[in-house]
Amino acid sequence: MKRFVAHYVEMVLAMLAGMGILGGLWMLVWPEIMDRPVLHTLEMAADMTIGMAAWMVLRGHGRRMIVEMSAAMVAPFLLLLIPLTAGVISADTLMLAGHVLMLFTMLGAMLLRRQDYMHHHGTWPWRRGGHAEVEERNTVLAS
Repeated sequence: MKRFVAHYVEMVLAMLAGMGILGGLWMLVWPEIMDRPVLHTLEMAADMTIGMAAWMVLRGHGRRMIVEMSAAMVAPFLLLLIPLTAGVISADTLMLAGHVLMLFTMLGAMLLRRQDYMHHHGTWPWRRGGHAEVEERNTVLAS
């Protein structure tokens, strides 16, 4: 269980790093994005997803797990665009609710594959036995 929690914390830290680094670059390239709250929120979600995906690649996770986690992170924001465009929620609510829901959807994605997230994830992709190799082996066995 400790490894599962540690993995979740690592993912959140990678998201924050992505948001900080890429968000800083956006501010240099297009500072006016702050004046467009919906675009800014979607850019922030993308930055966090890129940071998390990069960390998962470094940790040796396979494409399927990275795509699943990326979808889990972006889905709340995309779904909240519906009530936003209907005038039911504000852009501020989109940002706040999207971030909160993202934490839960990430947890859900991890719980769906809890076995993959509970074992030691210190194996880097260039070493034998990394997550990508384990996932590939499991896929072959399942077919």
